[in-house]
Amino acid sequence: MSDPINHLGLLLIDYQDIFLNTIPDREQLLQRTHFALKAAELLGLSIAVTEQLPGKLGPTTETLSSTWEINTPVFEKSAFSALEAEGLQRWIETNQIEHLLIAGIETPICVYQTAIQALGEDIGVTLLSDCISERRPQDRKPVLEQLLAMDAHVLPSETIFYSLMGSAGHPKFRAYTQLVKAG
Repeated sequence: MSDPINHLGLLLIDYQDIFLNTIPDREQLLQRTHFALKAAELLGLSIAVTEQLPGKLGPTTETLSSTWEINTPVFEKSAFSALEAEGLQRWIETNQIEHLLIAGIETPICVYQTAIQALGEDIGVTLLSDCISERRPQDRKPVLEQLLAMDAHVLPSETIFYSLMGSAGHPKFRAYTQLVKAG
């Protein structure tokens, strides 16, 4: 049986300063997303990034872009669903991704539409609850309730990565706990 980690992908959606500047919990969001990014890299997950019209709205915030691995693909998009970004479907197929861990902004717009499309294409979805945000916090609950009703999962990043390791006997456990302590 193949390792389920091999079929997981972390998707970071639209962490651009123009959007981040409107997010009430920006610093906490960036801290938790950095943690998830580093945990995913540590465990060898496939990682991809999208940017909404970066020529017009700017690139991913340097807080994240300066820390990810050099070969992390960044996909430009104009649609709200990240899966409409040119090349992203090919990334999913090439990496044999069956389940996406989704982080990004905004929850009721791009995160929601990406999750809906992924679920419709039989790709599993887990929203990293500490790595998603929105301008209007009151929009979060109904969006997450709808996605849960559609079989998406919503869990904190730390929960997901501990689950992927399974036990303290995992070869990356010590390095992971260092990330937990730092994050």
